[in-house]
Amino acid sequence: MSEVRYTDQHEWIRLEGDEATVGITKYAAESLGDVVFVELPPLAKTVTAGGEAAVVESVKAASDIYAPAGGTVTAANSALEKEPSKVNEDPEGAGWFFKLKLADAGEFAKLMDAAAYAKFVEGL
Repeated sequence: MSEVRYTDQHEWIRLEGDEATVGITKYAAESLGDVVFVELPPLAKTVTAGGEAAVVESVKAASDIYAPAGGTVTAANSALEKEPSKVNEDPEGAGWFFKLKLADAGEFAKLMDAAAYAKFVEGL
């Protein structure tokens, strides 16, 4: 069973066991416009909660992708390097950015659940 949480920077994190998958929300993908380039973190990189982990560039702007929780990068979605448009097509599915082995599951628990994130976006 997996659980998804959200940040106020519009990243999502899906926890499955002790590994978490990270991407950007549909709201973020729509706000960015057409994604043209993605820079992914290297394997084994250690990231901290709120720290820069990846970069996404669109026709509008370049944006940092922040780690929702700290941990070690275990995988990167290399398909995005050839097809960055996957971020727009399926931001909360095939458009994921990287996977983490979490350092502290407590950081995950502090993030917004789907209802809280939906309320947050409504206020924007």
